[in-house]
Amino acid sequence: MDAENVPRAYRSTLREQQALATRHRVVEAAADLFSASGFHATTMAAIARAAGVSTETVKATASKSELLVSAFEVTFAGAEGRRSLADTPVADGIVELPAEAFLAAILEAIATANERGHALWTVVLGAALSDAGVADALAAILDKRHDDYRRLVSELIARGAHVPEPERLAAELSFLLSPEGYQQLVVQSGWSRDEYVAWLHGNVVRLASAPAG
Repeated sequence: MDAENVPRAYRSTLREQQALATRHRVVEAAADLFSASGFHATTMAAIARAAGVSTETVKATASKSELLVSAFEVTFAGAEGRRSLADTPVADGIVELPAEAFLAAILEAIATANERGHALWTVVLGAALSDAGVADALAAILDKRHDDYRRLVSELIARGAHVPEPERLAAELSFLLSPEGYQQLVVQSGWSRDEYVAWLHGNVVRLASAPAG
Protein backbone atom coordinates (compact mmCIF):
# COMPACT_ATOMS: atom_id res chain seq x y z
CA MET A 1 0.00 0.00 0.00
CA ASP A 2 1.26 3.46 -0.85
CA ALA A 3 1.87 5.20 2.48
CA GLU A 4 1.08 8.57 0.91
CA ASN A 5 -2.48 7.44 0.30
CA VAL A 6 -3.18 6.42 3.90
CA PRO A 7 -3.90 9.92 5.31
CA ARG A 8 -6.17 10.70 2.36
CA ALA A 9 -8.11 7.43 2.86
CA TYR A 10 -8.38 8.14 6.60
CA ARG A 11 -9.74 11.64 5.97
CA SER A 12 -12.23 10.25 3.45
CA THR A 13 -13.45 7.63 5.94
CA LEU A 14 -13.71 10.24 8.68
CA ARG A 15 -15.77 12.52 6.44
CA GLU A 16 -18.09 9.63 5.60
CA GLN A 17 -18.54 8.84 9.29
CA GLN A 18 -19.24 12.47 10.07
CA ALA A 19 -21.75 12.68 7.23
CA LEU A 20 -23.54 9.55 8.49
CA ALA A 21 -23.61 10.92 12.03
CA THR A 22 -25.05 14.20 10.77
CA ARG A 23 -27.69 12.38 8.73
CA HIS A 24 -28.61 10.31 11.78
CA ARG A 25 -29.11 13.46 13.89
CA VAL A 26 -31.19 15.10 11.16
CA VAL A 27 -33.43 12.05 10.69
CA GLU A 28 -33.91 11.63 14.45
CA ALA A 29 -34.79 15.31 14.83
CA ALA A 30 -37.19 15.05 11.90
CA ALA A 31 -38.85 11.99 13.45
CA ASP A 32 -39.46 13.82 16.73
CA LEU A 33 -40.82 16.94 15.06
CA PHE A 34 -43.00 15.16 12.51
CA SER A 35 -44.48 13.02 15.30
CA ALA A 36 -45.21 16.05 17.47
CA SER A 37 -46.30 18.62 14.87
CA GLY A 38 -47.16 16.77 11.67
CA PHE A 39 -45.72 17.08 8.19
CA HIS A 40 -46.86 20.49 7.01
CA ALA A 41 -46.21 22.31 10.31
CA THR A 42 -42.64 21.02 10.52
CA THR A 43 -40.14 23.23 8.72
CA MET A 44 -36.64 22.43 7.54
CA ALA A 45 -35.40 25.24 9.76
CA ALA A 46 -37.02 23.63 12.81
CA ILE A 47 -35.40 20.30 11.95
CA ALA A 48 -32.05 22.07 11.62
CA ARG A 49 -32.39 23.70 15.05
CA ALA A 50 -33.33 20.41 16.67
CA ALA A 51 -30.42 18.58 14.99
CA GLY A 52 -27.91 21.35 15.75
CA VAL A 53 -27.00 21.93 12.11
CA SER A 54 -27.70 24.57 9.48
CA THR A 55 -30.85 24.63 7.37
CA GLU A 56 -28.62 24.21 4.32
CA THR A 57 -27.23 21.01 5.79
CA VAL A 58 -30.73 19.63 6.29
CA LYS A 59 -31.69 20.50 2.71
CA ALA A 60 -28.51 18.83 1.45
CA THR A 61 -29.34 15.72 3.46
CA ALA A 62 -32.75 15.07 1.92
CA SER A 63 -35.99 16.72 0.86
CA LYS A 64 -38.74 17.12 3.43
CA SER A 65 -40.68 14.22 1.89
CA GLU A 66 -37.61 12.00 1.96
CA LEU A 67 -36.91 12.93 5.57
CA LEU A 68 -40.42 11.90 6.60
CA VAL A 69 -40.04 8.53 4.91
CA SER A 70 -36.57 7.98 6.38
CA ALA A 71 -37.81 9.00 9.81
CA PHE A 72 -40.59 6.43 9.59
CA GLU A 73 -38.25 3.69 8.37
CA VAL A 74 -35.78 4.27 11.21
CA THR A 75 -38.48 4.55 13.86
CA PHE A 76 -40.46 1.54 12.66
CA ALA A 77 -37.75 -0.86 11.52
CA GLY A 78 -34.58 0.47 13.12
CA ALA A 79 -32.84 1.31 9.84
CA GLU A 80 -33.34 3.34 6.68
CA GLY A 81 -34.24 1.63 3.44
CA ARG A 82 -37.25 -0.31 2.21
CA ARG A 83 -35.89 -3.71 3.09
CA SER A 84 -38.01 -6.56 4.33
CA LEU A 85 -38.79 -6.23 8.02
CA ALA A 86 -37.24 -9.68 8.38
CA ASP A 87 -33.90 -8.22 7.26
CA THR A 88 -33.83 -5.34 9.77
CA PRO A 89 -32.68 -5.18 13.41
CA VAL A 90 -36.30 -5.56 14.55
CA ALA A 91 -36.35 -9.23 13.52
CA ASP A 92 -32.77 -10.24 14.33
CA GLY A 93 -32.54 -13.91 15.22
CA ILE A 94 -36.24 -14.73 14.92
CA VAL A 95 -36.05 -17.00 11.87
CA GLU A 96 -33.59 -19.26 13.71
CA LEU A 97 -36.05 -19.88 16.56
CA PRO A 98 -37.76 -23.28 16.87
CA ALA A 99 -41.31 -23.55 15.57
CA GLU A 100 -43.02 -23.19 18.93
CA ALA A 101 -41.29 -19.87 19.62
CA PHE A 102 -41.30 -18.38 16.12
CA LEU A 103 -44.83 -16.96 15.95
CA ALA A 104 -44.71 -15.45 19.43
CA ALA A 105 -41.36 -13.81 18.65
CA ILE A 106 -42.43 -12.39 15.28
CA LEU A 107 -45.60 -10.93 16.79
CA GLU A 108 -43.60 -9.35 19.61
CA ALA A 109 -41.28 -7.81 17.01
CA ILE A 110 -44.20 -6.47 14.97
CA ALA A 111 -45.87 -5.10 18.10
CA THR A 112 -42.64 -3.32 19.00
CA ALA A 113 -42.33 -1.86 15.49
CA ASN A 114 -45.95 -0.69 15.59
CA GLU A 115 -45.48 0.78 19.05
CA ARG A 116 -42.50 2.78 17.85
CA GLY A 117 -43.82 3.74 14.43
CA HIS A 118 -47.59 4.21 14.68
CA ALA A 119 -47.47 7.98 15.27
CA LEU A 120 -45.23 8.62 12.26
CA TRP A 121 -47.27 6.20 10.17
CA THR A 122 -50.29 8.41 10.75
CA VAL A 123 -48.24 11.40 9.57
CA VAL A 124 -47.12 9.51 6.45
CA LEU A 125 -50.72 8.61 5.59
CA GLY A 126 -51.83 12.23 5.97
CA ALA A 127 -48.89 13.69 4.05
CA ALA A 128 -49.44 11.27 1.16
CA LEU A 129 -52.78 12.96 0.44
CA SER A 130 -51.06 16.17 -0.64
CA ASP A 131 -47.41 15.35 -1.33
CA ALA A 132 -46.56 13.30 -4.42
CA GLY A 133 -43.18 12.22 -3.07
CA VAL A 134 -44.69 10.82 0.11
CA ALA A 135 -47.52 9.21 -1.89
CA ASP A 136 -45.02 7.37 -4.09
CA ALA A 137 -43.04 6.26 -1.05
CA LEU A 138 -46.21 5.10 0.69
CA ALA A 139 -47.14 2.93 -2.29
CA ALA A 140 -43.69 1.34 -2.20
CA ILE A 141 -43.90 0.78 1.57
CA LEU A 142 -47.29 -0.91 1.22
CA ASP A 143 -45.96 -3.15 -1.57
CA LYS A 144 -43.01 -4.10 0.62
CA ARG A 145 -45.30 -4.73 3.60
CA HIS A 146 -47.38 -7.15 1.54
CA ASP A 147 -44.20 -8.89 0.39
CA ASP A 148 -43.16 -9.21 4.05
CA TYR A 149 -46.40 -10.98 4.85
CA ARG A 150 -46.03 -13.28 1.86
CA ARG A 151 -42.69 -14.26 3.36
CA LEU A 152 -44.30 -14.74 6.77
CA VAL A 153 -47.00 -16.96 5.28
CA SER A 154 -44.34 -19.03 3.52
CA GLU A 155 -42.51 -19.41 6.81
CA LEU A 156 -45.70 -20.46 8.61
CA ILE A 157 -46.37 -23.06 5.91
CA ALA A 158 -42.81 -24.37 6.25
CA ARG A 159 -43.45 -24.72 9.99
CA GLY A 160 -46.60 -26.78 9.51
CA ALA A 161 -49.47 -24.30 9.11
CA HIS A 162 -52.32 -25.35 6.84
CA VAL A 163 -52.92 -22.41 4.51
CA PRO A 164 -55.28 -23.10 1.58
CA GLU A 165 -55.00 -19.55 0.19
CA PRO A 166 -51.54 -18.09 0.92
CA GLU A 167 -52.12 -14.84 -1.00
CA ARG A 168 -55.37 -14.19 0.85
CA LEU A 169 -53.70 -14.86 4.20
CA ALA A 170 -50.88 -12.45 3.33
CA ALA A 171 -53.46 -9.72 2.66
CA GLU A 172 -55.27 -10.51 5.91
CA LEU A 173 -52.04 -10.37 7.93
CA SER A 174 -51.02 -7.10 6.26
CA PHE A 175 -54.27 -5.61 7.54
CA LEU A 176 -54.30 -7.32 10.94
CA LEU A 177 -50.71 -6.50 11.88
CA SER A 178 -50.67 -2.92 10.56
CA PRO A 179 -49.70 0.15 12.61
CA GLU A 180 -53.31 1.34 12.19
CA GLY A 181 -54.49 -1.59 14.31
CA TYR A 182 -52.06 -0.70 17.10
CA GLN A 183 -53.17 2.93 16.93
CA GLN A 184 -56.85 2.03 17.24
CA LEU A 185 -56.64 -0.72 19.85
CA VAL A 186 -53.82 0.44 22.13
CA VAL A 187 -53.68 4.21 21.73
CA GLN A 188 -57.35 4.96 21.14
CA SER A 189 -59.10 2.08 22.93
CA GLY A 190 -56.68 1.74 25.84
CA TRP A 191 -55.70 -1.91 25.42
CA SER A 192 -52.51 -2.97 27.17
CA ARG A 193 -49.61 -4.14 25.05
CA ASP A 194 -50.08 -7.68 26.38
CA GLU A 195 -53.75 -7.65 25.38
CA TYR A 196 -52.83 -6.43 21.92
CA VAL A 197 -50.16 -9.10 21.39
CA ALA A 198 -52.49 -11.85 22.68
CA TRP A 199 -55.20 -10.65 20.27
CA LEU A 200 -52.73 -10.72 17.38
CA HIS A 201 -51.60 -14.20 18.31
CA GLY A 202 -55.11 -15.60 18.57
CA ASN A 203 -56.16 -14.17 15.25
CA VAL A 204 -53.04 -15.24 13.36
CA VAL A 205 -53.40 -18.78 14.72
CA ARG A 206 -57.06 -18.83 13.70
CA LEU A 207 -56.40 -17.45 10.22
CA ALA A 208 -53.45 -19.73 9.55
CA SER A 209 -55.03 -22.81 11.17
CA ALA A 210 -51.72 -23.17 12.97
CA PRO A 211 -51.24 -24.64 16.46
CA ALA A 212 -50.70 -22.08 19.21
CA GLY A 213 -47.02 -21.51 19.90
